[in-house]
Amino acid sequence: MHLRRSDHDHGPETVPVTFILEDPHALTGGDQKEHRVMAAKGEHLLEVAMDNGINIEHACGGVCACSTCHIYIEEGAKNLSEPTEAEEDRVEEAPGLQRNSRLSCQCEIEREGPIVVRVPAWNRNAIKEVPH
Repeated sequence: MHLRRSDHDHGPETVPVTFILEDPHALTGGDQKEHRVMAAKGEHLLEVAMDNGINIEHACGGVCACSTCHIYIEEGAKNLSEPTEAEEDRVEEAPGLQRNSRLSCQCEIEREGPIVVRVPAWNRNAIKEVPH
């Protein structure tokens, strides 16, 4: 399944995003648990992760038709788009539901400021797509 990319130009990469991986080997093939990257407003967290070699599962291709890209927003939720009703319906199907649960394909970066994302250990991309 290919990743749906945002359909508009992004600005400069000015937003710091930290991905904390509970099972880094399954998502990256390495042992590094924390990945600090820069992202642009308008990007979705799923595409930021994939572009930086963090293979978050996304069975539906990032179109909010499943809950496989479930993540936890540890910090910076105010810097992301608000969840839609469709996302809220889908995320309820995800294992390990918490108050800070979101679907990474639906989290668009809207404001400057640090964002910290935790990727649960059970999230692993069995397909291991190569980022485009």
